[in-house]
Amino acid sequence: MLMKNNHPYHMVDLSPWPLMTSFSAMFLMLGALNILFMKMYTLALISLILIFMSVYGWWFNVGAESSLQGLHLLKVTQGIKMGMALFIASEVLFFLSFFWSVFHFTLSPTVELGSSWPPLLIQLFKFYEIPMLNTMILLSSGVTITWAHKLLILNKMNFMWGFLGATILLGVYFTALQALEYVEACYCMSDSAFGSSFFLATGFHGFHVIIGSIFLAVVWVRTFSKSLSLSNHLSFEMAAWYWHFVDVVWLFLFMTVYWWPIK
Repeated sequence: MLMKNNHPYHMVDLSPWPLMTSFSAMFLMLGALNILFMKMYTLALISLILIFMSVYGWWFNVGAESSLQGLHLLKVTQGIKMGMALFIASEVLFFLSFFWSVFHFTLSPTVELGSSWPPLLIQLFKFYEIPMLNTMILLSSGVTITWAHKLLILNKMNFMWGFLGATILLGVYFTALQALEYVEACYCMSDSAFGSSFFLATGFHGFHVIIGSIFLAVVWVRTFSKSLSLSNHLSFEMAAWYWHFVDVVWLFLFMTVYWWPIK
């Protein structure tokens, strides 16, 4: 496509991925309803496959625009960083709604809850067991990804990919422990407002950890294809921002969901 480069911005070509991703997400929500009420998994599985296809195609195009075509100039990079910052800000408000509900029930438990938070007969997790271990895992992953970023700036790619890989493994380990905790839980989402608050808050955080792990895995693969360099590593920075956000959210979750109810 012919285009006069008389401005520093990147005018993107027509792409099917935004529309395909939107419809896939919509059908995924319908698939989730099918699972809840009809025990049918087909629509959800197809939607997940389509979402992964869309994400792969979209990220591949963005990477090609940056690494191969050189279209991500300074203004474009600044715009992407601003967009990522606004996205993280929206995520902060998203989790704030969960914290708000927990604070409300904790400080003013209703009569329906027995005027007690957590409700009576709810057997809580010991915060110094799996929750504390998960906290140490995420804090360690924050250290490893920071070291990976430092090594990337020093152009020591052979050491950088090892620390980045360690971050991904820590994220997978965290997810596995969270799943184990759900299996061992003595209450479910329908057990009063406490169960709903617990599983919604920790579940959405776990979903963000999975997304962050995938994000980091894509960046890790790109290191082997020489798509990442000292002058072109915006995707790494965005993944690091997202991962640190996940770390901070977990610290607040640990204090409000695991530690505070026991106190």
